[in-house]
Amino acid sequence: MSLPKTASLFLLAHLLLSIPVFSQPITLPLWDNTPPFQSDMGLEELNVRDEILRISNVQTPTIDVYLPDEDIATGKAVLLFPGGAYAILAYDWEGTEFAHWLQENGIAGIVVKYRLPVSESLTNPKEAPLADAQRAIRLVRHHAEEWGIDPDQVGIMGFSAGGHLASTLSTQYDTQALPTTDTIDSLSARPDFSILVYPVISFRDASAHSGSRRNLIGEDASQELIDRFSSELNVSSKTPPTFLVHSQDDSIVPVQNSLLYYEALTRNNVPASLHVYPTGGHGFAFGTDRGTVEEWTTVLLSWILQ
Repeated sequence: MSLPKTASLFLLAHLLLSIPVFSQPITLPLWDNTPPFQSDMGLEELNVRDEILRISNVQTPTIDVYLPDEDIATGKAVLLFPGGAYAILAYDWEGTEFAHWLQENGIAGIVVKYRLPVSESLTNPKEAPLADAQRAIRLVRHHAEEWGIDPDQVGIMGFSAGGHLASTLSTQYDTQALPTTDTIDSLSARPDFSILVYPVISFRDASAHSGSRRNLIGEDASQELIDRFSSELNVSSKTPPTFLVHSQDDSIVPVQNSLLYYEALTRNNVPASLHVYPTGGHGFAFGTDRGTVEEWTTVLLSWILQ
């Protein structure tokens, strides 16, 4: 039985209205000129799409800013650091898809396309990701009033190696590896809260993800360097409140990474929320069709909005 024309048009309009419509992101470069710790070698960024979009050899680090509609905006913002073992960025899987989800829920989602230490153009590879992370959060605070963001409600969210970068920023936000370039660099780089999703935390032997460690600090790094980039050793009472999620059966980044960080947060009296699911593996993102871990973003949203 066919529907009357008016009914068909009504149904089509209803379906169109039910499809989420996202505004185009605001894209800004992190640095005005050639970024610090980099030589201009004319190299090009690589983008490969199969099941997900993989970005590598980032030469111009940027932020993509997804602002919520004014009528649902909470004033909160979350910067997203996709993972990929410091070799690639899983840019949509752990970036833009979460930015859309945050945007839908009244939170500005900001995807950080940070430089990866395996790029040949970097002069000090181990410092470039943290420099980009610090600059990104400062840039958001610089534009906070314009974007309807509360500068005291700017958090970060990192996945896997992006979680390592987020934990490094959470514990080394005031590390100054380069001279101040402009007034933006005078703003605070401390996150107001931190969300770590199956994060790489420790570069020590028992829990280290060898690929992330090798790509960031090299095969033969000194103990001093290993300790500097083992975030569980750098937690202080000023580390921001943290939400951690991991699966017990993660065979890529062992759950001990989250446990070590949680223990360090607890020792330093930092509010922390730890969620360990029995299954889910690594890289589960939203956890779709992976059992009870699929519920984790509902728990997270309550935590952000509390």
